[in-house]
Amino acid sequence: MSLRPLSRSLTSAPYLHPHLRPIRTCISPIYLNSTSRLHSTATATATAVNMGSTLSSMGGYDSTETTTTARAHPNRITLPVANYDTTTPAEVRRFLKTYGLTPPAVEDYATQAQRCMKQLNSKEKDIDKYLYLSTLRHNNVHLFYRLVTDHMKELTPIIYTPIVGEACVKWSEIYQQPEGLYLSYSDKGHISQILENWRQDNVAITVITDGSRILGLGDLGINGMGIPVGKLSLYVGCAGIRPEATLPLTLDLGTNNEALRNDPLYMGSRRPKVTPQEEQEFMDEMMEALTKRWPGIVIQFEDFKNPFPALNRYRNKYTCFNDDIQGTGAVILAGVINAVRESGIPVKGQRAVFIGAGSAGVGVAKQIVEYFVKEGLTEDEARRCFYLVDSKGLITADRGDKLADHKVYFCRDDNEGKQYPDLASVVDLVKPTMLMGLSTIGGVFTPSILSKMAQWNTRPIIFPLSNPSSKSECTFEEAVTHTEGRVLFASGSPFPPCPSPTESKTLYPGQGNNMYVFPGIGLATILCKALHVTDEMIYASASALSTAVLPEEKEVGLLYPDINRIREVSAIVAKGVIRAAQEGGVDRETRLREMNDEALMRYIKSKMYDPHTEGQLLEDEVKGFLNGESNILSEKMDSTISVSRL
Repeated sequence: MSLRPLSRSLTSAPYLHPHLRPIRTCISPIYLNSTSRLHSTATATATAVNMGSTLSSMGGYDSTETTTTARAHPNRITLPVANYDTTTPAEVRRFLKTYGLTPPAVEDYATQAQRCMKQLNSKEKDIDKYLYLSTLRHNNVHLFYRLVTDHMKELTPIIYTPIVGEACVKWSEIYQQPEGLYLSYSDKGHISQILENWRQDNVAITVITDGSRILGLGDLGINGMGIPVGKLSLYVGCAGIRPEATLPLTLDLGTNNEALRNDPLYMGSRRPKVTPQEEQEFMDEMMEALTKRWPGIVIQFEDFKNPFPALNRYRNKYTCFNDDIQGTGAVILAGVINAVRESGIPVKGQRAVFIGAGSAGVGVAKQIVEYFVKEGLTEDEARRCFYLVDSKGLITADRGDKLADHKVYFCRDDNEGKQYPDLASVVDLVKPTMLMGLSTIGGVFTPSILSKMAQWNTRPIIFPLSNPSSKSECTFEEAVTHTEGRVLFASGSPFPPCPSPTESKTLYPGQGNNMYVFPGIGLATILCKALHVTDEMIYASASALSTAVLPEEKEVGLLYPDINRIREVSAIVAKGVIRAAQEGGVDRETRLREMNDEALMRYIKSKMYDPHTEGQLLEDEVKGFLNGESNILSEKMDSTISVSRL
């Protein structure tokens, strides 16, 4: 029997929604129905058949390249957790040898969902809801994502912002099971070996943090693992990247949070943060090791205190991007594009005040500058539309302090020697049409400032973008109340709708959540096998997102699509990003160039993981064995090989 190894192509079946092929290399297969990132738990032993092919036609294990354990002991391999889904028919359970290990009833998904949502809603505290969903993802990954895709608006605030912030603060306290990979500075020189401990050979995307600036919560060290875990859950739920193709990765490079280092429950290294030079050397080794282990892997940086060095150093060598800088900028740009259209003021008449001049704030402002340039302004004209405020006030060339490199681009030289020490004074000076908050200073958009925005503008643009909600510059209700309901609003955290103060209708807040763009960027980069993630690809994600808002959504004040449409939106974004990659010549999957837009959209959707179909695909595959391959099975009944169900 001739058996060929699987292709390592990022767009082949192992990486995304597969067309299941007969699994001819396995006997007594055990399917994986808990997330594959947990291979280090629930291990068992089996005898490996001496085959020179992959153990799984879905891209799981290779008989000669499985795990460190397998290489050291070629007759023993570790097995993942078996399939215990209660929707699995009895005959499939018998075949998988899980019959009797679950209650006898064969349920439908509706019953499962009813039970899960009842359990979830019985939790009084948000952190308990987070823990319940984490456990569900661990035990039954497909059921978890069925719930997420069906209850997107309700569940995303729990699995990501704002609740993930609390989970990160308490990570070492609430830790229950491994959910990602940790690389410590003490591992320097051995990172390649550590990566081999991650048992999936088909990883297509990773999210990496060093925990040094988690949301608006500061340096949380390894407690920041909640961010890569949550972010990748959104890659799966929103864009259909298969869960086993994701790698949450946290760098344990020390922490300058002394309270954490002294906390007896803290699970990271108890040392100060390494120096920038030490971090760079560590990162160099890690990036090389990652791409050697998983060629073509998409690398997303997240929540680094200073994200610019890594992005600038690696963006032209590896397939990487930074969501704090580029993703945030893109999603806000999409909202700004729609808000500018609704405001009736052309870009040349826009005046934008930003409170918060960190990496995210500057990244957002630069994205909007690019939009203004595309709308006809020169770069200098566009740049001068922006007034950035940090903790010392308006950023000016003669303020007397040494500006961080990333702030220099927007420093003002037209202040005539006068300094403006706070947001209120800058607002009075500029009389802005657009007020952007990336400061993590809760309530800094005061009633007075909001009222002035309404006095100066028919449709004031107000975007309090800081996370979590406790750090938001204002609430939606405050913005509506103090602008007489005329505000064009988008926030970083979710807020409830509120009644219009002047009309008998309900107004709904836009949420400028990065989840509108980064899943589509990741999916597109994987599908077209982009060499790099270019600025043009990031801009294309914003442009595509701005077109995805339906007329009925605009009618109730939304600047972004309804979050329940996120999978459709991610496909739209992915199409735009792929086209930009093609125009820039960085795509390696060149056959996609031959597709028209309609065909490309069908292709994208066909590659998206659908948790609702996984059970039927498994059932059909087992029936194929029972009906057509029983002779192969009977020949090898004495051998047991694990099969990863991807």
